[in-house]
Amino acid sequence: MSELLRIIDARTKLAGTNKVELLLFQIGSDPATGTVETYGINVFKVREIMIAPRLHHPPQRQTEIEGMLSLRGSLIPVVNLPAYCGTVVSEPPKVLIVTEYNDHTQGFLVERVETIYRCDWSQVRTPPPTFASSDGHGIITAVVETASRGLILLLDVEKILLDTIGVKHDDAAYGAVEPLKTNRTHRVVYCDDSLVARRQIEQTLERFGVEGISFPNGKRTWDYLQQCAAIANSQNIPVTQLVSLVLSDIEMPEMDGFALTRCIKADHILRTIPVVLHSSLSGTANEHLGRSVGADAYVSKFEPSRLADTLRQILEHLAGNVTYA
Repeated sequence: MSELLRIIDARTKLAGTNKVELLLFQIGSDPATGTVETYGINVFKVREIMIAPRLHHPPQRQTEIEGMLSLRGSLIPVVNLPAYCGTVVSEPPKVLIVTEYNDHTQGFLVERVETIYRCDWSQVRTPPPTFASSDGHGIITAVVETASRGLILLLDVEKILLDTIGVKHDDAAYGAVEPLKTNRTHRVVYCDDSLVARRQIEQTLERFGVEGISFPNGKRTWDYLQQCAAIANSQNIPVTQLVSLVLSDIEMPEMDGFALTRCIKADHILRTIPVVLHSSLSGTANEHLGRSVGADAYVSKFEPSRLADTLRQILEHLAGNVTYA
């Protein structure tokens, strides 16, 4: 396990290259077909891999919640992924993947960990609607088709956390979001492969009184922005009259948020559009990476008040030549 984590630490430098490395694992077989699928998680979100130690089992826990783990003085919830996904395992899962999402640490029990697989985000595809989490029922947010391993399935971890340990929207914080005070109409283009995250952004923008246009990945967002650039150029108007701000996830099929930001800031027309990265990737390192590719701000997911404050600061001062903190 220690060698695997050493490799993870050494390879986090891939950020900003539109490449991703996935920790591959299995969670058992399908009860109907007996097939065993391979799943993946971004190594940026992996903190530790271990054989699960003794867990604490509080009463009235959900079936998918295996218990709590005392890890260096902190108690973290542990989700049994085979139980959540309804797969069949020969024995209780013992491999624990400790992850960090949106500054929340939790563990996922899996049947076995395989290896690390490197690919380009352009190889990562949105699954068909029947299987995708975007329909509100599925838990697959993306797939990677490989020659050697077949399909690698990426779970919508944000949805799993919402369903199990209660990492959810703060309704009180939404209620505190006040309409934007501005004399101009704003349009925010936002992209995220997770329906949970898109709904949060939609709610925030609705309370904000700002129009939003959403896309499930960076590539489709980039295609739309290029169309806006062409219109702005033909009509000889600032492109910010068409798009006030871009709000982008980092991990997305086909084109990630780092690559999207770099493309926007390299374009002589689009570069004036402020870009805010909105990600579950925690830590100042990722914020610095976002700044290095030209992002104007970085906000963690599921913090509607902070998101609203950041958007307010940028949109209310868009007419002025302001550097955003």
